[in-house]
Amino acid sequence: MTRLSDWTPDDLPLETKADMPGGLPPVPAAPTTDATGGDDVARTFDAFFRTFESYRAVNDARLAEIESRGSADIVSLEKLDRLDAALDATQRRLDDLTLKSRRPQIGRQGQRQMTSAALEHKAAFETYVRSGREQPLRPLEVKALSAGSDPDGGYLVPEETEAGIMRRLSQVSPIRAISGIRQVSSSTYKKPFAVTGPQSGWVGETAARPQTNSPQLAELTFPAMELYAMPAATSTLLDDAAVDMDQWIAEEVEAAFAEQEGAAFVNGDGVNKPLGFLQAPRVAENSWAWGSLGTMATGAAGAFPASDAGDTLIDLIYSLKSGYRQNGRFVMNRKTQSEIRKLKDGDGTYLWQPPAGVDGAATLLNFPITEAEDMPDIANDAPAVAFGDFRRGYLVVDRMGVRLLRDPYSAKPYVLFYTTKRVGGGVQDYDAIKLLTFAA
Repeated sequence: MTRLSDWTPDDLPLETKADMPGGLPPVPAAPTTDATGGDDVARTFDAFFRTFESYRAVNDARLAEIESRGSADIVSLEKLDRLDAALDATQRRLDDLTLKSRRPQIGRQGQRQMTSAALEHKAAFETYVRSGREQPLRPLEVKALSAGSDPDGGYLVPEETEAGIMRRLSQVSPIRAISGIRQVSSSTYKKPFAVTGPQSGWVGETAARPQTNSPQLAELTFPAMELYAMPAATSTLLDDAAVDMDQWIAEEVEAAFAEQEGAAFVNGDGVNKPLGFLQAPRVAENSWAWGSLGTMATGAAGAFPASDAGDTLIDLIYSLKSGYRQNGRFVMNRKTQSEIRKLKDGDGTYLWQPPAGVDGAATLLNFPITEAEDMPDIANDAPAVAFGDFRRGYLVVDRMGVRLLRDPYSAKPYVLFYTTKRVGGGVQDYDAIKLLTFAA
């Protein structure tokens, strides 16, 4: 049996008015995506909007059936599920096309602007990657980030390759894309903050100035943990001069790094990995204190309330101070967003709205949504929805330098490339992020 999650817009049959309750519009077929040009992106974006219009029509029919008969027709439910899967598939396709159009071109055109030293290092590094010869690279290796000897620590990849990896991670790692980022050259980043706040007061023009107490300072510590990936190559690939090894390495480690980072920034326990924001202590918003994240409850265990569900989202928004709220955004996974798509306000307007442009994000109550698949599903007491200014609330710490060690022995006849980078993360402002828990 074919699952609904396996459907794409191309698999959806065109439905006639006779097939749809109340003469609803047909589901549009999405265009092919063999190319990555602007026309293909525009067509996919148009298909997304037309699919969403069909989704709204079917959902409105479902709600009308519930009001008139007390339950929805099974056909309407099946069509709604199928359209929901089609929306997800079209959104993923649109995201892929947008990402491809943004990919940096790492090649000969960029090399002309590099310094002679950088070109020499790039050439020596490519020789090492293709043949394993270390002699040209050793004199050029900068030891600033060495984790040991050459065989243990590997070699720094060229700056151009490192920049390509970081740009790709910023595009495909959802939490990194919205968080604050610091680059450091040490193993730990320490950020001081005032516990008591500044000491101040009002005085008259000629009155004595009372002595103020010294501010109490504390510090947040963000250690950089080691993240690794091991792409494999064949001897044929390494012998092919037409293959850009810098771009190949960046593309191979992109998915592995992004997947691990995404999970750690949300749920990491801080042991050999960053500390995720959901691992911070949580307290009810009316008892909030620094060092924990404030939470709002929906009032229903494992669900939105039966009536006025949108009010819980409004309460969550306004639990955030105005200085943070103007840059606020929702963070949730795709399954939670699927449930929120069905919510309406008192005037019958959907709270969830599709992106206004190709490079835009879907919005909820006029605030953008970031999809992070590592967020929990809706369940009893689960913090399935986060809202806040993540640029100020969560900090990603990158230690400069990406290292690579060539291993032609462990998986013969393949050559493994043990690639490592150091990254840390944690909450830096506990007042900037609020959580919605699905609890009574």
